[in-house]
Amino acid sequence: MKLHAQFLRLHSHAADDRDENYTIETTLDELAAIFDCTHRNALMIIQKMEQHDWIQWTPRRGRGRRSSLRFLIQPEDIAVQSMMQAIDRHDIKRALDEIRAHSRSSTMQEHLQGWLLNYFGHHAEVRSDQQQIDTLRLPIRQQLYTLDPLYLNWLAESFVSSHVFDGLARRANESGEILPGLAHAWEVDTTRTQWTFFLRKEVLFHNGKILTAEDVVYTFERLSRAPGRRLYHFIVRQIQHVQALSPTMVRFVLKEPNELFLSFLCTSRAAIVPRELNQVGEAAFGVRPIGTGAFKVTEMNESLCLLEAFAPYFQGRAHLDRVEIVQLPWATKLESSDMEDTASSFHIIHNPILARDTDTAWSQIHSAASVRKFITCNTHKDGPLRNPEIRARIVACLDHRPLPSAVDSSNANDSCEPLAALQIATIPEYRADAERVAAQLESCGYTCNIVAASMNEFKSSSIRMESDLIIFSLFRDRDEQLRLFDLYLNVSGHVEPHSRVDIERLLREIVREADHTVRAQQFEHIETRLMDEHQLHILYEKPVQTAYLPTVRGVSFNSQGWVDLRHVWFPPAQLPTPLT
Repeated sequence: MKLHAQFLRLHSHAADDRDENYTIETTLDELAAIFDCTHRNALMIIQKMEQHDWIQWTPRRGRGRRSSLRFLIQPEDIAVQSMMQAIDRHDIKRALDEIRAHSRSSTMQEHLQGWLLNYFGHHAEVRSDQQQIDTLRLPIRQQLYTLDPLYLNWLAESFVSSHVFDGLARRANESGEILPGLAHAWEVDTTRTQWTFFLRKEVLFHNGKILTAEDVVYTFERLSRAPGRRLYHFIVRQIQHVQALSPTMVRFVLKEPNELFLSFLCTSRAAIVPRELNQVGEAAFGVRPIGTGAFKVTEMNESLCLLEAFAPYFQGRAHLDRVEIVQLPWATKLESSDMEDTASSFHIIHNPILARDTDTAWSQIHSAASVRKFITCNTHKDGPLRNPEIRARIVACLDHRPLPSAVDSSNANDSCEPLAALQIATIPEYRADAERVAAQLESCGYTCNIVAASMNEFKSSSIRMESDLIIFSLFRDRDEQLRLFDLYLNVSGHVEPHSRVDIERLLREIVREADHTVRAQQFEHIETRLMDEHQLHILYEKPVQTAYLPTVRGVSFNSQGWVDLRHVWFPPAQLPTPLT
């Protein structure tokens, strides 16, 4: 793979975006400078490339004479060869980094992506005993840092983790109804503060150990001890204690009733981990997790995660035998001109970018999930955004609307005074959204400064409290009410005191409300209040969608709008001869 990178570096320096397969004049001095090595090593590199028929090298000796080097292969083909080796070595990210670093070809990404489309999808191998081994290769854009339920930050991590771990309860894919998971039944007392769960017998972890109530106790004590503010921390804080009443019975005692508690138990954050986790270490557990799920992790690095079906899975073995999840730095695009070549092998794409004239053989499903981006004003900070007229002007700029009449009049006095630079806080992944917001505001005369902090830094109150505008996202799925509660709890920390009191009061009412519809109305009331006061503005909302071919069977969505890999299957590659 190193030789491939050296070829791309040479071509990048020598070709200068001209046509391929042409001759250049060069010297060993120049080659040594390109490869950053000695003359001897530069000559060895050139000779190896010549042995591979990548170049034709004609040395010329003598003072002032330049040797001849002719390229015999296109850099795109070298990039594909490099990727093939990287996949075999499970080192895809390094290959992609080298390709981007040493190639200036404008078509490189498109060519390589076309090849990758052929690599991804369903691949079947029929063994000598006629058993079909089904492998599904999936691309994702987000990098997987950890699968440990305690440290999940990204949707892609939650998606993979949901196939490796199980919770005490789960949501039905279609209806969203809460169903038994690791617990086959549960009871709650009349005060709604004591929840007793009855575990299934002889459920196995991937290491062969049997799940017991002690693992459940350990999981939630670990959650309660975790430092910092984590997703759904507001529910974890309401757990007074967890007690194992027997190997298959566990009781939770809450400090006060919380009607979102059962929903929380269905999330990836509340997935059950083995109590022996400390023996492995949290860092190692994140990339070599041990769960009870339908798939077990056999390998994981910064660009690749390999899953294999866990045959003793208590809900029934998955139809797929193996899943390879590869992190790619760009979106997956189906070009209509290449559809005939790629459609035969590439079956499932999450959030694809489809060409306008995409082949009709592809189907596209919109799940019930969507991603909403929005911006909030930090009115807790002493500054101009405490003025509702200035907030109204900002929202009007973001909406491309005429300024409100009350603000546009000459009586608006200091609301139209030049402001200090507005600081916009977000995370690096949302920087493009922040830049669009800044550009819109600057077109209206405002000066903006963007602060993109890491996820953990962004969660700390200091980053948000020092900023004027804050860009959030909300993943609207079957756990939306949990996410809304967590969101508005955060937002209440940087709004004006009178708004904060009202929001916190409504949140207290919500967790005690048993009716899902009434809770939804109360959440809508909070949103309307914040938008009317120009303290919250929705930037846009995009649905989660999946493109797939009719050869894919069992396509359904989990609670987060991702394809549930437990049920995906493909017809046999070799259909048996019908009996006569």
